[in-house]
Amino acid sequence: MKRFVSLLLALALCVSFAACASAADSNTRTGTTETTAATAADAVADETETETITREIRLSDADGSVTITEAGTYRLSGELSDGQIVVSAQDAQVTLILDGVDITAKGTAAIYVAEADKVKIELAEGSENSLRSVGAFSDPADDGIDAVIFARDDVTIKGTGALTVESEQGHGIVSKDDLKITGGTITVTAAKKGLCGNDSVEINGGTLRIQAGSDGIHCDTVVTVNGGVLDIRAAEGIEGTYVEINDGDITISATDDGINAARKSTDYEVAIVINGGKLSVTMGSGDTDALDSNGSITINGGTVDINAQFAFDFDTTGTINGGTVTVNGTQVSSITNAMMGGGFGGRGGMGGFGGQGGSSGTAPFGGGPQGGFGGRR
Repeated sequence: MKRFVSLLLALALCVSFAACASAADSNTRTGTTETTAATAADAVADETETETITREIRLSDADGSVTITEAGTYRLSGELSDGQIVVSAQDAQVTLILDGVDITAKGTAAIYVAEADKVKIELAEGSENSLRSVGAFSDPADDGIDAVIFARDDVTIKGTGALTVESEQGHGIVSKDDLKITGGTITVTAAKKGLCGNDSVEINGGTLRIQAGSDGIHCDTVVTVNGGVLDIRAAEGIEGTYVEINDGDITISATDDGINAARKSTDYEVAIVINGGKLSVTMGSGDTDALDSNGSITINGGTVDINAQFAFDFDTTGTINGGTVTVNGTQVSSITNAMMGGGFGGRGGMGGFGGQGGSSGTAPFGGGPQGGFGGRR
């Protein structure tokens, strides 16, 4: 009997130990699962933090060029007296925060985007930044570097700081894809073109002061101004296949054409379209046009103030649907193609200025005889 009781007690103890072991195993698995979940959450947090980490680069500590090869945000400060920033990060998105940068590049770009998906140049709040290229560019031909900021991919300039760009013998800012400006106070002085984009140039905000020996803003395809303050002094103020102004305060002083729409791309209509904003164009004397389109000119709204000998020149149609248009102090409600006013008539055939006096037309344009060219190229 005692043996039987002992056996029962032994069996009870075994069941008890098994239950404890089972509970311990269960708790361990639960604990492991919770730990794994927590680790995954930490990993996500770490990844998010990694994406938003700003890496600090002091240019004064660099020896010549600084090359960026990975996606991320980089805050740049300090001076390079003979060097450049190179972005070579295939398919990556890179943000360069300029926070008190002063870079002089000799014969090349101060910022060169060799490859990336998109590059944003942010002007830090309250910062003053200077970029300049001095001397002749070493490879300006065959799509070579020929600007202070030269990008082979999309570039956006934003922020609230200030940027000064100086190009002794080349262009100011060039993108071989899309160039977009959304903010900042940007001053560009260039021997050739001020701003240049291949696929598009879009201005959405900021203050731009451009002085250029050639075009102030140039694009082979579409130039769009949606806002901002622009002060352009150049041979040609704005040039593109299709130029559209929707808003903004734009002042142009030019010695060739104020705004020129010319066939540089077969993908777009050749046109100047003004939907809004405030546009003031002052032209130098001579063979110059304020608004010159090898296609059409359409004004749907906004305020357009022109001071020029020749206000409009178009190949197809010129239409005012709305807005306020003033030419040399006189408000007009229709567009007459460019002719020399007074009694000079149109540009004659082979013999130069040969019209028989100005025909009917809205002052101050005058008109030309049927025998002269209707517009000037």
